[in-house]
Amino acid sequence: MRAILALPLLALASPALAQSTAVTEDAPRMTGEIVSPDGEALGSVSVFETESGIIRVNVQATGMEPGPHGVHLHETGTCDGDFSSAGGHIAGDAEHGLVAGGPHPGDLPNAIVEEDGVLSMEAFAVAALTPDMLTDEDGAALIVHSGPDDYMSQPSGESGDRVACAVLSDEPVSDVVPTEDADGDAPDGDAQSGN
Repeated sequence: MRAILALPLLALASPALAQSTAVTEDAPRMTGEIVSPDGEALGSVSVFETESGIIRVNVQATGMEPGPHGVHLHETGTCDGDFSSAGGHIAGDAEHGLVAGGPHPGDLPNAIVEEDGVLSMEAFAVAALTPDMLTDEDGAALIVHSGPDDYMSQPSGESGDRVACAVLSDEPVSDVVPTEDADGDAPDGDAQSGN
């Protein structure tokens, strides 16, 4: 089972629980193709507003270095070069991490990548994150960092280089990375979309 740390957020560890999370059919949904700095497709991200108003984030990627990785929602929807074009975290007026005045609305828990290089995480964002922050004039991006977020250092948790990026869009992602079953085989039928 893929593990995630759920320090600043509520995280889902059970697929059954994830499937039961209430998302209305007309709920805003954003997706993005996760790419490496070389432009290689690594996976996808889906972002949903639930009936409660809380944002749910699902990330699926392959070809990642094993170990913990900081994952954040960034303030600008571009993934150019070293991904610094995505700007800083969606921060609002908050501090980063689990400190007084934190966390940022764009702070997410660390993702743990197993030896197979698969990153699979699902989390609820903090209540301060709103759809408007993701769909403003300059958009938003999901960034995966080379190392773990320490949940304390300002302004971004000393998570290391930006190793993967996805521009969030209301357009569907065309190629979605299938999730393997317990035998290491792709599931029968359609690829799993991370809904």
